[in-house]
Amino acid sequence: MPQPAKTVRVNLADRGYDIHIGQGLLADAGAFIAQRNNTSHVVVITDDNVDGLHADRVADQLVEAGLEVNVMVIDAGERSKDVEVAAELWETMLAEGTDRKSAVLAVGGGVVGDLAGWVAASYARGLAFFQAPTTLLAQVDSSVGGKVGVNLPGAKNMVGAFWQPHGVLIDVDVLSTLSDRDYRAGLAEVIKYGVIMDADFFAQLEQQADAINARDPQTLIGVIAHSCRLKADVVEADEREESGRRAILNYGHTFGHALEAATGYESLLHGEGVAIGMVCASRLAESLGMIDAEATRRQTALLEKVGLPTTLPAEIDPVEIESLMWRDKKVQHGQLRFVLPTRIGEVQLVDAPKQDDVVSAMR
Repeated sequence: MPQPAKTVRVNLADRGYDIHIGQGLLADAGAFIAQRNNTSHVVVITDDNVDGLHADRVADQLVEAGLEVNVMVIDAGERSKDVEVAAELWETMLAEGTDRKSAVLAVGGGVVGDLAGWVAASYARGLAFFQAPTTLLAQVDSSVGGKVGVNLPGAKNMVGAFWQPHGVLIDVDVLSTLSDRDYRAGLAEVIKYGVIMDADFFAQLEQQADAINARDPQTLIGVIAHSCRLKADVVEADEREESGRRAILNYGHTFGHALEAATGYESLLHGEGVAIGMVCASRLAESLGMIDAEATRRQTALLEKVGLPTTLPAEIDPVEIESLMWRDKKVQHGQLRFVLPTRIGEVQLVDAPKQDDVVSAMR
């Protein structure tokens, strides 16, 4: 028997929204949107990998709910998270009669969600936005919290906005269609939550690694719901990254984003970059006397147990990676800022570590 769906509520200053996590939920997409927004027209944005697998089915559900639907398909991959692709979507939406009462639904992974969210935030000065994430990474991370945007050629997520969804529909059944590599990439963000906020959750992941690798639906519903709850707690406390609390979500990302840029956003998946970045960040913390070697060992062991990389590709020069970090949007007042662990379950922000220490952490 499928496990009952779980709901995580995100409460913000101006409004809140629900994240529904369970099995078979895409069948309820029409009702999910109709209950949360008074719209008669939905623009479904997806990619050419997800279109036939899931988006067509979702579009049918929306039509059955009495909504007019336009499905817009982009090329799969990070290169579509681009200003020119956004402009093509705006023009198509205009041609199809999209107006301020229309809603946008992202059906896909993080690229689709970030791009569709940016299109929704900017078209007609803002449309209602919904997420139906179809990758594990998007389910536990990018679909929650309202960060949307596109890349510039030299820097990831440099153009964007905070645009909160009206609801997020997470169907764990879609994870069965992911490649092994794409599935594992999402686990980096799950493990990250344990390191930055919840030592008990990290220990639970160590114990459940075999069930997680087997994609057991009941295990995944619990893991995804807890990950979303942890991220929601941070977003509620610091929606627009003003107090500094939300910055802890960037653990591993300063290294990871630079690695992605160095490889042209092609040979490393985001989660793979984050996994390597987490180990580098922990090693940097070790060199600064903030954490012991056992904490780094546990992170490395868990990441490797779920099939994620933990070292830089051999062809990558750590000095080049350090130079690319200066293009990161997290640079403040001319200083690099890192999220570094003090123990499993707790991190702090560290400004301007020595360049040699940063480079050595990657070797």
